[in-house]
Amino acid sequence: MWRQGKETTLTAITEISADQPVLIAGPTASGKSALALRIAEQRGGIIVNADALQVFDGWRILTARPDEADLSRNPHALYGHVPYDQPYSVGHWLRDVAQLLETTDQRPIIVGGTGLYFQALTQGLADIPATPAAIRAAADQRRLNEGHQGMLSELDAETARRVDPLNPMRVQRAWEVQHTTGKGLAEWQDSTPPPLLPFADCYGIVMNADKDWLNTRIDLRFDLMMQSGALEEAQKMLPDWDPARQSSQAIGAPELIANLRGEISLSDAIAAAKLASRQYAKRQRTWFRSKMKQYSAYNLP
Repeated sequence: MWRQGKETTLTAITEISADQPVLIAGPTASGKSALALRIAEQRGGIIVNADALQVFDGWRILTARPDEADLSRNPHALYGHVPYDQPYSVGHWLRDVAQLLETTDQRPIIVGGTGLYFQALTQGLADIPATPAAIRAAADQRRLNEGHQGMLSELDAETARRVDPLNPMRVQRAWEVQHTTGKGLAEWQDSTPPPLLPFADCYGIVMNADKDWLNTRIDLRFDLMMQSGALEEAQKMLPDWDPARQSSQAIGAPELIANLRGEISLSDAIAAAKLASRQYAKRQRTWFRSKMKQYSAYNLP
């Protein structure tokens, strides 16, 4: 169970050994990056991204990647290092982390909102063959044209039981694995090799935010993103926009692109983006409660 209480977590920060990996998970806009920076500056370490959208270049503002001021305060890794038009999986991320751990003498402070990254890191990841381009393209078209429910209905029973039915990209990934290998994702997961960083060797924290407080933060942060140039960022991405790309799942990107194309008003785009972000945070909180019960809770506010 989570060790409840903000004070407990803050006190524990001073007790973390200088070489113990730290894992900080949390929903969007919960302040996890600020906590990671605080730990790094007080106790040392390199901050490593564990957010599936912050790995891409192109969408810096909308994915809330650390700005130049934060980057100058402490070493960071795996932020914006993947071209926005390329695919990137949890397997890619795990290999990048493994390479980083081999080349740095600093302990990692791994921070992000992608629960699957933390699960793969601490529990291991099956070595699944890459999805052929034709199968990926077919899956992209199905998701965009008809939604993900059809693919969900075609999964084997055990995979369908485990996958998040509200997450289109996870459903699509499971469908791709099944059609590529002839084996369900659940079967692959059950033959998983040892983890890169066993949880017992780490100190894990989950940001435990009140829903209303977090929703207010989400709305405010999106307003700040707009003031910081989010629409101009979307304008730069517009000529090469492809909704099927992973990087195009950045919260707010489809909505701002739709505004720039004259399909919706700016006020409607902003409202839709804020709603999508709140819905995403809800899915994240559900994942953390279900999958990360062994992590310490950092209660907010």
